[in-house]
Amino acid sequence: MIPDQGPRDAVVPPAERLKARAHVPSMERYKELYERSVGNPDEFWGDIAKDFFWKTKHTGPFMDYNFDVTKGEIFIKCMEGASTNICYNLLDHNVLHRKLGDKVAFYWEGNEPGDELRVTYRELLQRVCQFSNVLKSQGVKKGDRVSIYMPMVVELVVAMLACVRIGAVHSIVFAGFSADSLCERILDSQCSLLVTADGFYRGDKLINLKPIADEALQKCRDKGFPVSRCIMLKHLSKETEQATPGSQSPPAKRPCPDLQQNKQTDRVRKTRPAPQVPWNPDVDVCWHSLLCGVSDECEPEWCDSEDPLFILYTSGSTGKPKGVLHTVSGYMLYTATTFKLVFDYQADDVYWCTADIGWITGHSYITYGPLANGATSVLFEGLPTYPDVGRMWDIVDKYHITKFYTAPTAIRLLMKYGSEPVHKSSRASLKVLGTVGEPINPEAWHWYYNVVGDKRCPIVDTFWQTETGGHMLTPLPAATPLKPGSATFPFFGVVPAILNESGEELEGPGEGYLVFKQPWPGVMRTVYGDHQRFESIYFNKFPGYYVTGDGCRRDGDGYYWITGRIDDMLNVSGHLLSTAEVESSLVEHPAVAEAAVVGRPHAIKGESLYCFVTLIQGVAFSAALEAQLRKQVRDKIGAIATPDFIQNAPALPKTRSGKIMRRVLRKIARNERDLGDISTLAESSVVEQLFENRCSAAI
Repeated sequence: MIPDQGPRDAVVPPAERLKARAHVPSMERYKELYERSVGNPDEFWGDIAKDFFWKTKHTGPFMDYNFDVTKGEIFIKCMEGASTNICYNLLDHNVLHRKLGDKVAFYWEGNEPGDELRVTYRELLQRVCQFSNVLKSQGVKKGDRVSIYMPMVVELVVAMLACVRIGAVHSIVFAGFSADSLCERILDSQCSLLVTADGFYRGDKLINLKPIADEALQKCRDKGFPVSRCIMLKHLSKETEQATPGSQSPPAKRPCPDLQQNKQTDRVRKTRPAPQVPWNPDVDVCWHSLLCGVSDECEPEWCDSEDPLFILYTSGSTGKPKGVLHTVSGYMLYTATTFKLVFDYQADDVYWCTADIGWITGHSYITYGPLANGATSVLFEGLPTYPDVGRMWDIVDKYHITKFYTAPTAIRLLMKYGSEPVHKSSRASLKVLGTVGEPINPEAWHWYYNVVGDKRCPIVDTFWQTETGGHMLTPLPAATPLKPGSATFPFFGVVPAILNESGEELEGPGEGYLVFKQPWPGVMRTVYGDHQRFESIYFNKFPGYYVTGDGCRRDGDGYYWITGRIDDMLNVSGHLLSTAEVESSLVEHPAVAEAAVVGRPHAIKGESLYCFVTLIQGVAFSAALEAQLRKQVRDKIGAIATPDFIQNAPALPKTRSGKIMRRVLRKIARNERDLGDISTLAESSVVEQLFENRCSAAI
C-alpha cells in the first residue's frame, strides 16, 4: 500500500530532552559524521571496529567492492584478513571485558501473563557454550548449515549463537511457515541438522510444531536428502505426556540445567491440550537430555571476516525463496552501530523489539545489534491482543521499556480499539518509538506519536531490507526533524540515489527507483548457492547500483518517502510475499488453469492478497472450492500467505503477446475505473466482466 503522504510541510522537531546524552545530538553533528562516513569510510568504520575483539587485524582497505556487472563479477568484502567470532563479541567480551556478566540480557515474556524468565549475560554465555558442545557432539562443524524452526523462546537465541560460536551457519525458518516451506529451505541450504520444539501457543491457539517439522523432514527424505538429526526442545510437553499413537515418547526430561520458564502458569497449561509429539528414535533427540553433563565452556571458532554467518530466506519474484547470505564482520559492525545510534541506546535502557526472530528484524534488532551493545531486551512469545488489547502497554510498564520497536501493522491493529486501552497504562518510561517493515501512513504515525508516546517520544521510521542487514534510511531521535510517513535521511555510510527508467540519477525533488551507490558493511554478499541470481536481481537493471526493488520520492527538503514495491512483491503485515509463489500454489490445484495475484490496500495489514483464478473448463466456482484454495496456499506457504480475496476470473486481461496486465488487475481489485492506456489489451470485454465479478469483502 502506498501511504497517504500527508501535509508536505508537517514537521515534528527532534526530542530536546534526549539531546544532552545523545550520541548524535543535532543535524549539524549528523551531517558532519555522514560526510566522514561516505568520504572516509575506512576511518569511520575503523574507529567503530576498535570497540570489538579481533583475533587478527584486517589488511588493505576497509571495504573492497564492485557494483558494476559490466566490469566483472559483483563482490563486496569488508575487513579482509581480519578474524573474529560474533558470539565471543556478544557474550564473552561483555562478560569478561565490559563486566556485564550480571546484567540482564533478556527478559522473556511468555504467551501467558506471568510466564516469565530473566537471563543474564553470564547465564546466556554458559547456555550457549553448552549447546555449542551439544552441536559438536552431533557432528556439526564449521561451515555446516543448521536449520532452526522454533518459537520465540530464549533457547532460539541460544541455538543461533551456538551455531556461530562453532562457525556453523544458521538458517532460521519462521515458526509460522508450512512443512513445504521448511523443507524447501532445508533442501536449498543442505542443512545437516534441524532444531525445533514440541509446540507453542499463540494466544489461545496451539501450534503443534513437531508434526510440521516431521512432515518437512519426510519431504526431504522423499526428495533424496535425509536430515540425520532433529533436536527437539520440550517447551510445552509434560514429563508424563503420552506419545502420539504409533510413535515412541521422547525421553522424560532429566533434572539438568535448562532455560525453561518458571512454573507460574502450570495451572493454565494443565487445562489446555498438550502438543502432539511424534517421535522417531532414529532421528529425534531431546534438547534437555543432550544437555545433561555437558560442559558450559567452549572455545570459539575464529572465523574470517567474509566467512558465512547466516542464511535467511526471503520471497523472490520468481516464486523460489532466495537465501540471503550475510557474513561475519561487516554484519556485526553494522547491526551494532545502527542499533546504538538509531535507538540512541544508553546503558540503562530496556529495549523491546516485537518482531519474531524468524525475520531479519529479529536477527538484527533482537539478537545481534542489542547484544553487541550489552543491552537489556524483552523477548516476547505472545500476541499484542492476548489476553487483551492492552497487553503490549502492560509489558512496557512491567519492564520499564525505554525504546520500543514495532510494525505499522501492529499500530493499525491497536488503533481500532481506540486510546482507552493505552491510557490504562503509564508508559512513562518510553523515550523512543520505532517502526519497521513497511512505510507507516501518517494517520497511524500521529496515533503512535500522540497516544502511545504522549507527544514526547520521537518516532524512528526505519527503511531497510533482509538484504541490507540493517537500517538504511532512518531518523536519529535527537537530531532529525520528523515528517510523518518519511524515512527521512540515509544512515552513515549509505549513499542513496533515485533513478528514472533510463537509469539517470534525478537531482532534487523527484520520484523513481531507489538505489544505493556504494556498499555498507552489513550488505548481503550473495544469494546462497546462486550468485548469478544475486547479480540479476540487485545489479543487472542499473549497472553500478544496488537496486532495492522499491520506489521512492524525494521532496524539496531532501526527505525520502518510500512509495512501495515496484516488482511482483507484496508487503503483507510487514512481510514480503512473492506473487509468483502464491500463484504457483493456486495453480497446483487441479481445478485451476491460471492464477494472478495482486495487492489490495488493507487498513491493518497494509496490503492484502487479491487472487484471480481461471478454472479449467467444466468446473464451477463455489464456496467449497474457494476454501480448498485458501487451505492449499496456507499449507504450501504458511498462514501469512492465506488469500484474503479469491475472484472467479473466466479470463485474465492480457496483451496481444499473452502477458497478463497486472496493472489492470490491481485497478480491478481496488475498484478503480481509470485504467490508463489499455491499447495493448487483447480482449477489452474481459475487464468489464472482471469488474462485475470483483470481491467486495474478504473472509
